Amino acid sequence: MDLSGEKKIVEEAKKNPEVFGELYDEFYKPIFNYILRRTSDIEEAQDLASQTFFKALKGLGEFHWQNISFSAWLYRIATNEVNSFYRKRGSIIRISIDKIPNIPSLDTANNDFEMAEKELKNKEEFKKLHQNIQKLSPIYQTVITLRFFEKKKISEICEIVGKPEGTIKSQIHRALEDLRKIME
Repeated sequence: MDLSGEKKIVEEAKKNPEVFGELYDEFYKPIFNYILRRTSDIEEAQDLASQTFFKALKGLGEFHWQNISFSAWLYRIATNEVNSFYRKRGSIIRISIDKIPNIPSLDTANNDFEMAEKELKNKEEFKKLHQNIQKLSPIYQTVITLRFFEKKKISEICEIVGKPEGTIKSQIHRALEDLRKIME
């Protein structure tokens, strides 16, 4: 959805909450995937995505187009929800990697041993990477997830976290350095 279409639907949704369903349909999947990558827990991601959209609907009347798109505003709400979730929990939740979707199962490729071995290695590497990302500070987790998993441009990350470009570039650089140290 382009920015003008997004703006039109948001303005309509302010007048008629039923139109908010179009925004939900458009943005639920990317917001859910972002939260899932931050939490690695499908149920928590569903709950946090629901809370994100509930807060967006509730605060829609207060949303104004001031150098931030609606989608960036949703990511900002989602980021705050995830950070709040971790603050309330007080620690990192460890779950089985099997709960994360879109990772090939070991039953594929006609039980080909080499393929299964490769998939297991990829699964273990992904698990280790995710565990190490979770050791970073929340802002570093946010910028790493947005940049490398959500494939957001620097300018989009700036909108989402509300910081200038130089700060975001610096945070990404520091996050990668910290991640490198953790992984060594």
